[in-house]
Amino acid sequence: MDENTTPDPHQNDVTNTSETTATNNLQFQSRLDLSELHQSVQNIKAEVSKVIVGQTDMVDMLIAALLAKGHALIEGVPGVAKTVTAKLLAKSLSVGFSRIQFTPDLMPSDILGTSVFNLKNTEFEFKKGPIFSNMILIDEINRAPAKTQAALFEVMEEQQITIDGNKFKLDAPFMVLATQNPVEQEGTYRLPEAQLDRFLFKIDVDYPNLEEEIEIISREHALKDKIKTEEITSFLTAEQIVNYQNLVTQILVEEHLIKYIAQLIVATRSNQFLYLGASPRASIAILKASKAFAAMSGRDFVTPEDIKRAAIPVLHHRVIVTPEREMEGVSSKQIINQIIETVEIPR
Repeated sequence: MDENTTPDPHQNDVTNTSETTATNNLQFQSRLDLSELHQSVQNIKAEVSKVIVGQTDMVDMLIAALLAKGHALIEGVPGVAKTVTAKLLAKSLSVGFSRIQFTPDLMPSDILGTSVFNLKNTEFEFKKGPIFSNMILIDEINRAPAKTQAALFEVMEEQQITIDGNKFKLDAPFMVLATQNPVEQEGTYRLPEAQLDRFLFKIDVDYPNLEEEIEIISREHALKDKIKTEEITSFLTAEQIVNYQNLVTQILVEEHLIKYIAQLIVATRSNQFLYLGASPRASIAILKASKAFAAMSGRDFVTPEDIKRAAIPVLHHRVIVTPEREMEGVSSKQIINQIIETVEIPR
């Protein structure tokens, strides 16, 4: 620089501003490209909303369960679109789909398949049951006895079936969507805790409000002779879903958030109002679900809000309220909410 040249006093400010901007851009740049996943989620929601009025939480939970490689149990009184929503989700995906209606006389072989003797080659051949698909809709799962429900244990946990000593792996993605009526309904069987624990979410479906009820009636009236689901478009292939599921596993979770999840779970085991607390499988379920919620929001990192959002649908079917509190009308959701409020949120 020339000795007679006067230095520009604003030059350093401009340089510092440029460096700060570059640093900020680098700091907030996402490690993962979640734009395609986020757009696909929006497309699925848009397709489902063509038929379903409201129930946004249920749809979000179902999509999150799919991305987290989990299963979902949907509970509600008859007629609140449990089955229709599950079918619409399956139709928006280009994957295999099977529907199984559970009844009191249903046998495990009706679900898994059975060996049949072939007279031509004098050998037994295994005929696959309807469980051999990508998305399985089990309608009214609590109408089948425990023996039939237990047939789902291995396939839901390990995505394989063992028949006559032979193992059969199921194709990915694999997801079970089960619906059930409340246990107070006549002719139902309570699901055993071991099976409930295999569902990532238990989704409670409420009645629609007045405005939603009016919209439902208006849409049905406008249909005339059309079929509700005929305009639903399929977006994602099995390969794309598997890629998204693998992407979700790479979502960042800070150490203090992992500790936060553990504190919530441990608090259920020492709560005086709970007879049975949550197991380590619940910890893993919250971790997976919070990652899915973060990815659906277009973020490559988990926040405390993601964990809090996942806590109730993950936990409330895995814990048991003490008989005294149950008689007083206290629900597991209320107790879990209290636990969430008492455990300090990490900053």
